[in-house]
Amino acid sequence: MSLFIGIDSGTQSVKAIVLDLEARKVVAEARAPHQLIPGLPVGHMEQHPQEWVAALDTVILEVARTIDRSRVRGIGVSGQQHGFVPLDAHGDVIRPAKLWCDTSTVAECALMTRRLGGPKAAIRKTGNLILPGFTAAKILWLKRHEPANYRRLRRVLLPHDYLNFHLTGTAAMEFGDASGTALMDVRRRAWSRDAIRAIDRNLEEWLPPLQSSDTAVGVLRGELAKSYGLPNDVVVSAGGGDNMMGAIGTGNVTPGVVTASFGTSGTIYAYANQPIVDPRGEIAAFCSSTGGWLPLLCTMNVTTVTEQIRTLFDQDHAGLERAVQSTPPGAEGLLLLPYFAGERTPNVPDGSGVLLGLSQKSLTARCLARAAMEGVTMGMNYGLRRLEELGVKAREIRVTGGGAKSPVWRQLMADIFGVPVVGMQEDEGAALGGALQAAWCVERREGKRTARITDFTEGIVALNETTRCLPNRANVARYRKLQAVQDELSGAMRRVFTRHRESTTHR
Repeated sequence: MSLFIGIDSGTQSVKAIVLDLEARKVVAEARAPHQLIPGLPVGHMEQHPQEWVAALDTVILEVARTIDRSRVRGIGVSGQQHGFVPLDAHGDVIRPAKLWCDTSTVAECALMTRRLGGPKAAIRKTGNLILPGFTAAKILWLKRHEPANYRRLRRVLLPHDYLNFHLTGTAAMEFGDASGTALMDVRRRAWSRDAIRAIDRNLEEWLPPLQSSDTAVGVLRGELAKSYGLPNDVVVSAGGGDNMMGAIGTGNVTPGVVTASFGTSGTIYAYANQPIVDPRGEIAAFCSSTGGWLPLLCTMNVTTVTEQIRTLFDQDHAGLERAVQSTPPGAEGLLLLPYFAGERTPNVPDGSGVLLGLSQKSLTARCLARAAMEGVTMGMNYGLRRLEELGVKAREIRVTGGGAKSPVWRQLMADIFGVPVVGMQEDEGAALGGALQAAWCVERREGKRTARITDFTEGIVALNETTRCLPNRANVARYRKLQAVQDELSGAMRRVFTRHRESTTHR
């Protein structure tokens, strides 16, 4: 009888689940919070990696207390993508990690892009544009802004890699999470020498070796095994980024499945057997953590927007739902461009929130609530339509994250996306993905080289049919018109965003 621990280290907390493989169900869960560093300048978003480690230790100890620890055979770690964890020659953290949502690297993105020969050349050499969210520009930022810290740099890790390093003492990267650095040629699954040299020729020595996603990083360090009360031979799988592991946890491991995650950020992604490279660079050409590719849209503003509106009017979640439900589609003419933290898709890091259609009728709490929920969902639909243009057509969307728990929001998703949406039985998709990948890794490590990830997702990953929502035809037509207005507003505002940033920066 085998148990596998799945970890998801996100922006706000670390979650753990325990999967009983034979019973095919989750038998334990735990969560421990961690914090963003407060008081940083606008655009800077950072955390102390040591807090992730403390939260990781906490959740593993908590779930371990409720299970037969001797049955644990593997651990799989999911982590927030794109974060830059700089280590020195001793393996110590040099400075706090800059996160996926840090937009302070706009100048570095422009510099790297110029050195690569322009946007088209960047896509040709890596498969992606050099965007502020990605890891590459954060490394160049450290070189340009903190040269003393940069001189100490000897190892570059991503957040989930750092947790694997803590668990095993081994530094490595797997293809999925590494593809989000903008330092890889995703088509070849290899580091891009051109991208690396656009930062520093020495950087190649400081990047860990790449490995396939079905292999182990190592086994649990002896002192940790003793501390957790786990066996000495617990395998730690390659793990991956939160979107890659969320794909496993939602069964998005074969062509034809589309997943949407409505959390702090928003992502929509689909499995592909071949790389899908967007010539405009709006859809990220990532690798999956299962041996394929994972074309992905990411928006930076989802539940952060609805939560801020909810807090503004002192509503609980039920109150927010009532406000949205009591307001007709279109929010009485109020439309929100929800770029509260800038935006990644479309790439407007200088963006800010814009309300269009304010009137005596629409300036109400309920209209603002509806406009917020509609605005962030149409923001994700911008990318869903781009995915369709690239050949990835959604017939159904599996939804996860905090937003997916809301029946009102799920119906709104179906109406805006124009296809059915359905939630999952196990909503901690990334943590479940970690556990499933660990089980796959152990089986292949034990000589069963024909084992496929689908051998583990089928029968364990399940839809929650009670959550299914079908599109309302009249609302679909209305939202198509609103989507066109939001897209036009976004395009028209981009020069204004830049001028506004310059005017406020030089006060």
